[in-house]
Amino acid sequence: MILVLDFGGQYAQLIARRVRECRVFSELVPYDTPIEEIKRKDPEGIILSGGPSSVYEEGAPRVDPALFELGVPILGICYGMQLMALEMGGKVGAVQIREYGPSEIEVRDHRVLFADTPERQRVWMSHGDAVLSAPEGFEVTAGTSSTPVVAFEETSKGRYGVQFHPEVRHTEYGMEILKNFLFEACECRAEWTPVNIITEATERIREQVGDARVIAALSGGVDSATAAMLVYRAIGDNLTCVFVDHGLLRENEAEQVMEAFTENYEIPLIHVDATRRFLDRLAGVTDPEKKRKIVGEEFIRTFEEEARRIEDARFLVQGTLYSDVIESGTRDAARIKSHHNVGGLPEVMDLELVEPLRNLFKDEVRVIAEELGMPERLVWRQPFPGPGLAIRIIGEVTAERLEILRRADAVLQDEIRAAGYYRKLWQSFAVLPAVQSVGVMGDARTYAYPIVIRAVTSDDAMTADWARLPYDLLERISNRIINEVPGVNRVALDITSKPPGTIEWE
Repeated sequence: MILVLDFGGQYAQLIARRVRECRVFSELVPYDTPIEEIKRKDPEGIILSGGPSSVYEEGAPRVDPALFELGVPILGICYGMQLMALEMGGKVGAVQIREYGPSEIEVRDHRVLFADTPERQRVWMSHGDAVLSAPEGFEVTAGTSSTPVVAFEETSKGRYGVQFHPEVRHTEYGMEILKNFLFEACECRAEWTPVNIITEATERIREQVGDARVIAALSGGVDSATAAMLVYRAIGDNLTCVFVDHGLLRENEAEQVMEAFTENYEIPLIHVDATRRFLDRLAGVTDPEKKRKIVGEEFIRTFEEEARRIEDARFLVQGTLYSDVIESGTRDAARIKSHHNVGGLPEVMDLELVEPLRNLFKDEVRVIAEELGMPERLVWRQPFPGPGLAIRIIGEVTAERLEILRRADAVLQDEIRAAGYYRKLWQSFAVLPAVQSVGVMGDARTYAYPIVIRAVTSDDAMTADWARLPYDLLERISNRIINEVPGVNRVALDITSKPPGTIEWE
């Protein structure tokens, strides 16, 4: 296991993900995690992430110096390297020429990190400060014309640092550098496999739940279904699944979820139609954070009511993912949006959460789902947010707007599947901004809603790029939506990547 200490850098979660891609488990923890807790976790290595601060400014994040005496290899990245240099007696300061984006480095020593990589290689930089002189005992292993100390190593004590970001795809040999740290410096073994994850998750669930009854929040997506299957594997008939239809689903989705689950699994399933209570709570609400929190609270209250009908049901299973936790905000990373199952939860709950996927990314969950034998259509279903269409209507949620958006989205999904793009995209969906514009249809003036098409490619939803869909496909989608969906007279295409945008609009 590798611990990644988070200094608030935008790529911190990406470091943890890249380590996992090497089949080594990693965990992201705050930079000031107590030394005793770090010892208890017993990591094979530690990575210090980048961060927005300057190490020499007042109040900048620091670590307990005892961290460097734990006897495990440590890799500092960007801010992490600068912090290591400062703690070890080196010199850090502002550089005359800041480096943001691609840069070429010259490798001067291939001892550990740069083993089996070229002398010149492209890397991704993002810094205004740099190590001006390496600490005593450290060998400078790479540099650029403007930054002489781009990497250093003190191999005898297992201390390594790089100014660039090996976790970013733009760094040509980033994965090779990380693998050299993991397998050469830390002597890790690539043993973190789906089978191991399933076994460990099953054991943790049994330990947490015991003989108690459990309900699982089932949405129809791969996350909640995989979480439910792991719990069923652990406790068997003590599990009951609950599917809450909050009235914010896509066209015919409630029927499809019930049919798919009852056909493939023998787990008891309760269907709750809570459409009215959710829409009543959302009436007049336009703020996206309020929408998410309302939906999160109503879900919990509905599950609590169902749990009271089941003797000794004290636990609620959720398909919470690592990306949900990160985007909902940690102490050192800004909140992007409150996921209904994390930041949208009420402060007081009657049920204790069981979240077997909380440390996993979406693609890791899909691998586990396949290992558990889930149907392909369920495994590769595009992500759908818990608050549903409530956060795809930009403005107040009304029955009329829900119906318009459902019909437009159904057309979009039909054309995306027919064109063979469904599996190529991370997500594709329609958005309805609560504004109206003038149009002309049948020689008459119209004043109706626009529909925005959003389609992105991604590996894990932490970053995403807008999908370059063919013009003829976009034309078919636009024509069908305008002709088949009353109340729409305009279709637009969102060509924003993440960052700076998010995948969902709210």
